[in-house]
Amino acid sequence: MDDLFSDRAILRDRTLARADVERLAGADSFAHVIDCDFKDADLSGLDMSRWMFDRCQMRSADFTGAKLEATQWRSCRGGFANFTAADLSEAQIVSCDFNNSAWRRARLSAAQFDRCKLTGADLTDAAAMDLCFTETLLINARLPGFSFHKQMLSAIDFGQADLRKCDFRGTTFDGCSLRDANVAGCRFDGADLRGADLGGIRLVDAGLFRGATISRQQAGQLLGELGLNVR
Repeated sequence: MDDLFSDRAILRDRTLARADVERLAGADSFAHVIDCDFKDADLSGLDMSRWMFDRCQMRSADFTGAKLEATQWRSCRGGFANFTAADLSEAQIVSCDFNNSAWRRARLSAAQFDRCKLTGADLTDAAAMDLCFTETLLINARLPGFSFHKQMLSAIDFGQADLRKCDFRGTTFDGCSLRDANVAGCRFDGADLRGADLGGIRLVDAGLFRGATISRQQAGQLLGELGLNVR
């Protein structure tokens, strides 16, 4: 039987409401929750630092203002979850589906998203120093003003994303997509874009790529927006 008050509580196959989590959050311990159900739970403002979440259901869960530093998340499903103003510094989030989730004003410093689905996620005004995305879907996500300065971006799909005023200076793109993304005001000085899909980028935005490296094929693609045939 799981002990809710042990130093390392392990909970399996439970539906957890706010009261259940409060009993753990108030103790000097952390929990490892496996296959648990947090759907629609109000967990706002709670301290769950260092918790480990495996294969949990979190659709529409509310983590507003929660303390989630150094948490670990694996294969969780949290469509429409709300992380507004939560602290996820140094969190590790792997193979999770947080489509249409809200991360506005969240603290994501040194957090890692690996093989995640963040389609439609809103990360506006998130504190994101040293944030790392790997093999992650950010289709139609909102990331205005993010800095990816000198990062190596691998298999990131920014298709149709709001990337206004993002900093991509010195960034290398490997197997990425910027197709139909809003790149108004972005900085690409010194970026290597040869590994990025630039489909749908308008020629009026071509000036943003001054100082960046693109392939001949990509150059032809940009000129094709004017109806010119490049031979």
